[in-house]
Parts: sequence; C-alpha cells; structure tokens
Amino acid sequence: MERGRPAAGMLLFRRYAGEIQYLLLQKSSGAHHWSLPKGHVKKWEDPFMGAIRETFEDSGYLEKDLKIYTDITTTSEYIVKGKFKTVIYWLAELINPEMLLHLSSEHEDYKWLPREEAKDLAHYEELSNVIDWAEEQILKLQK
Repeated sequence: MERGRPAAGMLLFRRYAGEIQYLLLQKSSGAHHWSLPKGHVKKWEDPFMGAIRETFEDSGYLEKDLKIYTDITTTSEYIVKGKFKTVIYWLAELINPEMLLHLSSEHEDYKWLPREEAKDLAHYEELSNVIDWAEEQILKLQK
C-alpha cells in the first residue's frame, strides 16, 4: 500500500477547573471530523518542527506558549483514502490555561474536553487511543 506524506502534531492539554482537558479541532471541510492539531511535514523540516508549525497554524499557539515534552511521543498509523498514514504526536501542555486560541480557516470549531468527552467526540479509534496514551503519560508526570 502506498504511503502518504508523514504528518506531525501536538497533543495539547491544559489543567483547568481542576481537570485535565484536551484540545480538539473540528475540520471545516469534508466530514467535519474532530482531530488534534497536526498536518503534513514539509520536505524541508523535521517532524518536530512540522508539529510546532502545524500547531501554530491550527491554534495560534507558539512554542513559547507550550511546555513541550520532547521525550514523550507516540505514533498513530492508519489508512486514509487508500494510503497508509503515519502521525507523530508530542505531548504538550498549554502554560497559561486561559490563553485564547486563534482558530485557523481549516477549522470551524474547537473544544477543550476531559478525557472521556474528548474520546466520545474523537469518533476514530486511533484518536481515542492517542488520548488514552496522553492521560497515562500525564498521570506519570504527576507522580
């Protein structure tokens, strides 16, 4: 099966109102599905730089707005339109949990949600698995 271009993104979370919340973005085209900030890695960049660029383009958050756990990553692999897709995610916390998001034109809505609500909105099993992975990692960081 043909491989699509690799993609990269950030699994953004914040600690707000006594809970851990995850950022999901709703696409403004196609099936209007919900996903994490991510996108294709450009030919001239490495996956980490692609993740930072895509997160900024999707949310307006700069690298300095985030605590990025550079050593905490996961890879999600699935098939889209007959192509094998690989996405690398870095775990990242929004430093100021009240900082406003600047939604890109590629998205029509966003939500910060606790784990189970985020998984319900995610629709795809791969995304639910990534959210579960993030929760495990965050709980390890708190120990």
